[in-house]
Amino acid sequence: MTITTLAARSGKGHRDENFPVASRLIHPRHRRTILAFYEFVRTADDIADHGTLAPSEKLALIDQLEATLLGVSNQEPVGIALRAELSEHRLSPRHAQDLLTAFRMDVTKRRYRDWDDLIGYCSYSAMPVGRFVLDVHGESRATWPANDALCAALQIVNHLQDCGTDYRNLDRAYIPLDALAAAGTTVEALGQARASPALLACIHTLAGRTKGLLREARIFPSIIFDTRLGLEVAVIQRLAEHLAGLLARRDPLSEQVHLGPAGFACRGALAILLGVMQRAGRRLASRRHIQDA
Repeated sequence: MTITTLAARSGKGHRDENFPVASRLIHPRHRRTILAFYEFVRTADDIADHGTLAPSEKLALIDQLEATLLGVSNQEPVGIALRAELSEHRLSPRHAQDLLTAFRMDVTKRRYRDWDDLIGYCSYSAMPVGRFVLDVHGESRATWPANDALCAALQIVNHLQDCGTDYRNLDRAYIPLDALAAAGTTVEALGQARASPALLACIHTLAGRTKGLLREARIFPSIIFDTRLGLEVAVIQRLAEHLAGLLARRDPLSEQVHLGPAGFACRGALAILLGVMQRAGRRLASRRHIQDA
């Protein structure tokens, strides 16, 4: 093996992600578990995206991570740390294993046939992240459909934001091939400095479909029992809606479609305020209903 998992790390941490990861909104008793999950997943993601490792080397390192997670070996510190957290809180490794499946797909699969094929990828690459956080908080599985819609939307927002760099640097295209064909273009258009009118129409259409997922997810913050988690989800929902709006009218190959720190903080603060007001309103309505009964 020419490189270790530690050497394969990109240096990216949880504060560098496009959306909050275990922010200060999350109760301190849950943050260590969520961050252990993040470090494990980030390590596997960096391996899959590594610029010089051969596919066989990437898959071997991902297998090595899984072996440590499952207690077959003790080779990977991030696997040991997550395994300890899962054991302490009686949580399953299933969500982490699903993400490893997605990273293996990143190594071996570079194109997606249609929207359903892409959503199938999201069921491994994105939905398990939210499901894990919900499990850590002891939330009901009735929240999973809304979680899945939000997590898929976040993943597709990221794919659309980075469609040019993913294609140029990794030869990956998450934009479905049938959507490109319907717009009258091909995957090679992603390699240009500016999107053609056909590619731009395709991206805007996909951003519109992503807005549909976000509409499905709007109920999500309100059905979460834990107030702090509900507020964090409200922040993520609002940020995602803003970014999907940008992607529905801008060119991600040549224009800014990411939020800077100031925009991130401003929209996050507004989402928290609105979330607090909505939760307070629901509690007041519930008390009135009880009093009137």
